[in-house]
Amino acid sequence: MAEQPAYKRIVLKLSGESLAGDSGFGIDPDRAEEIAAKVKQVHAMGVQIAVVIGAGNLWRGAQGVARGMEQSTADQMGMIGTVMNGLALQDSLQRLGVTTRVQTAVQMNQVAEPYIRLRAIRHMEKGRVVVVCGGTGNPFFTTDTAAALRAMEIDANIVIKATKVNGVYSADPKKDPTAVRYATLTYKQVLEHRLGVMDMTAFTLCEEHNMPIMVVNFFAADDLLRAVMGDLSVGTVIRK
Repeated sequence: MAEQPAYKRIVLKLSGESLAGDSGFGIDPDRAEEIAAKVKQVHAMGVQIAVVIGAGNLWRGAQGVARGMEQSTADQMGMIGTVMNGLALQDSLQRLGVTTRVQTAVQMNQVAEPYIRLRAIRHMEKGRVVVVCGGTGNPFFTTDTAAALRAMEIDANIVIKATKVNGVYSADPKKDPTAVRYATLTYKQVLEHRLGVMDMTAFTLCEEHNMPIMVVNFFAADDLLRAVMGDLSVGTVIRK
């Protein structure tokens, strides 16, 4: 593993569920602190970090739509939920001594900055972590797509998708003991083998703009740090 990080600037995509406790719902302060500690570990290596966070722990738009809610309304509720998660993560990071700014595509000027690309870049250059909320600011787009879009806008080196699995496998490792973890994949291989990495809009955006994607087990020991340092024995990197 290299002594220097393999990436200067990353977009870390966190699901809202990552902030939930054992119940799978709500914001668990202990879990928020655990996530913040891992982000701090990477930040301490000099890596510039933008975090894009979901809201599945607070609201799932699909449930509203299933009951007849307008898709736009359901998605807007989810965007607001991401801001709550972002504020919780900011609080945990700040208490660990990591200066953090929350920016949102859905303007809430009393609680967070509006998302402005150049301001986000400036924050990172000054050593601050930026938590980007509000998705893309538009309904019908997931936070996966928001992560891909923001990565391109801020000229990140890679999108890191934090999961509970240590990479992309040839099959579900929980169901198939012969499943093999891929260290690297091409975009074409992901499509050919129908490997679910992220939603198709986000994946296509990354492919078209040659933005690498990494899938890593965020909660496994120091896997995130090792992956950022270029260790291919953890996670899976997808690139051209």
